[in-house]
Amino acid sequence: MAFIYEYGLFLAKVATLVVAIALVVAILASAAIKTRQRKGQLEITDLSEHYQDTQAQMQQQLLDKKAFKKWQKRKDTALSDTPLPTLFVLEFNGSIDAREADALREEVTAVLAVATPDDEVLLRLESGGGVVHGYGLAASQLNRLKQHNIPLTIAVDKVAASGGYMMACVANKLLAAPFAIIGSIGVIAQLPNFNKLLKKNDVDFEQFTAGEFKRTVTLFGENTEKGRQKFQQELEETHQLFKDFVSKQRPQLNMSQVATGEHWFGYQALNMQLVDELMTSDDYLTAALPKRKVLQVRYQLKKRLADKLGAGGAYFATELWQRLQNKRWL
Repeated sequence: MAFIYEYGLFLAKVATLVVAIALVVAILASAAIKTRQRKGQLEITDLSEHYQDTQAQMQQQLLDKKAFKKWQKRKDTALSDTPLPTLFVLEFNGSIDAREADALREEVTAVLAVATPDDEVLLRLESGGGVVHGYGLAASQLNRLKQHNIPLTIAVDKVAASGGYMMACVANKLLAAPFAIIGSIGVIAQLPNFNKLLKKNDVDFEQFTAGEFKRTVTLFGENTEKGRQKFQQELEETHQLFKDFVSKQRPQLNMSQVATGEHWFGYQALNMQLVDELMTSDDYLTAALPKRKVLQVRYQLKKRLADKLGAGGAYFATELWQRLQNKRWL
């Protein structure tokens, strides 16, 4: 038993040391990232042309030469008719801190520079949510399209939960695949507390603040009941703001039913009016191609060192620091 106790204590000390080192690396990495300006370039892909090439290849295999030439002639004649309105396709695959909002800002700005109310934007959205301020900004970027009367359709093939649904509900038309995960209108905050471990090992932790609630709960200090209550109050206030936002975008929703933090599959979400139609983004694009010129707009940011390292040290440390901080998550 003594050996097991000593071994457990040793592991706890090692874990504390690893966390401390990771936090230092994370702080340095975050500081480096914030001070470095990230630039990128706008990439435009003509999906209509890609679709026409694919269609031609398939018809060439299915038809004899004479029939294929007739089909090609009819196709060329149809294409020479009146110019079609444009469907701009954007993609948002959201991370916890919604860093993709930087690229989304550039893409929305580019679309607004040329789009008219006859055009349309399709956003292919995938996100399980993240920090409140990050997803709030991303939703605001989408709102810019509505403010300029550009129809916005959002398609969810896999998941739009919590902060992801905050973005999705902005749409004029919201589509979901039958088994896409939708909803989770709630707020969560969690963090470990190492105070007892530090005390057990005679380690003092000192924290200085000005303002009674500058810090309500902490990683290393001793949390008080008053601090916990204040933090819970802040969570409730954030949840109310989230509900108000969703209700404004989709007034047909029964908020007492859908704002419980639960999520639903597409079939269920349709019945609850969380989405407007069951359809994949591929089906929507295929249906739009004969009627619209389809352009994919993507702002490609230069990758940071932390991104290139992937699951390596700096990226891992930064993500760990993000998770350990006293933040509220959608």
